[in-house]
Amino acid sequence: MGNCNTNDKSQSEVNSQIQRQIEADKRASESVIKLLLLGAGESGKSTVLKQMKIIHDNGFSNDDLMSKRNLVYGNVIQAMFFILSGMHKLKLPFHSQACQEHCKLIHAIMQKHAETEPLQEHIVQALRELWQDEGVKAAMTRRAEFYMPDCAQHFLDSLDRIADQNFVPTTQDILYLRVATLGVIEICFQIKDKTWRVFDVGGQRSQRKKWIHCFDDVRALIFITAMSEFDQVLMEDGTTNRLQESLQLFRQVCNNKYFVETSIILFLNKKDLFAEKMNQGRSLRIAFKEFNGPDTYEASSKYIERKFYISNEVPNKSIYCHHTCATDTKQVQFVLDSTLDVILSTKLKGCGLY
Repeated sequence: MGNCNTNDKSQSEVNSQIQRQIEADKRASESVIKLLLLGAGESGKSTVLKQMKIIHDNGFSNDDLMSKRNLVYGNVIQAMFFILSGMHKLKLPFHSQACQEHCKLIHAIMQKHAETEPLQEHIVQALRELWQDEGVKAAMTRRAEFYMPDCAQHFLDSLDRIADQNFVPTTQDILYLRVATLGVIEICFQIKDKTWRVFDVGGQRSQRKKWIHCFDDVRALIFITAMSEFDQVLMEDGTTNRLQESLQLFRQVCNNKYFVETSIILFLNKKDLFAEKMNQGRSLRIAFKEFNGPDTYEASSKYIERKFYISNEVPNKSIYCHHTCATDTKQVQFVLDSTLDVILSTKLKGCGLY
């Protein structure tokens, strides 16, 4: 009998330890909020993640900035390469004979993946003369007709600063920097006694199948679409409308079995570029032939919002929408504060604590 009592007491202590560990794990789990950033390629996901680092994770150190110099140089070359490719597509001539030779140089650099750090003087001069060429300027007025990264204007306008031997990238340079996300990138930060784990996953078609089943325990996701891309096609195939592709991806995510109970915050991003295109007379009918409203920012953006909302087939699903410019830190901070509050209140409600 004595042995039985001892064994019962020992087992009771083990059970108590297990229960205490379960409760501790639960508390630890409830203090961590997982947030997923999703969207098609070049929608601005990585820029939003960088903004989170700037706002909530101490930003970028000088070493961080210096480590991006080579990427900035590469973005400058790539930006000009895509503009020159657009000129060829549109059959636009150069204004000067010298620029034809400069064009060959840029193509040679791209083909050889030549080292571009630092930018050599003859490359800088070629870029400078190309950027001032009337043919290149004509292509820029028709940039909706070919693929051009959003960073092109920023970096080529900053060519003299970037070409300086003592060049240190600015935070704004980092926000504009274009590097395709491969795999998953994560940052962590603390807000209101909670640990936030934010995941940015590759948006290109080839990357998507790798992630969708891996995040069934996220409390919310931010889906980012570039509404300015209503008149652009995918770089992957050269034919699919970018906004239509983004809408299709949103539909898949929104109604996916892994995210049925997950709140979604929709960022209609690049609102500044969208407004610019509206002011230039571009029509949303390029993407949605059935659109019959006026070609204004308000009417067109409202229509895009509605297209995303009605693609949801899950009853009572919470979807919150914001118009954003991911490179504008002040505006993004305001939106993120609102977004994180919504996510936090949603999590607390789910735990019965709010």
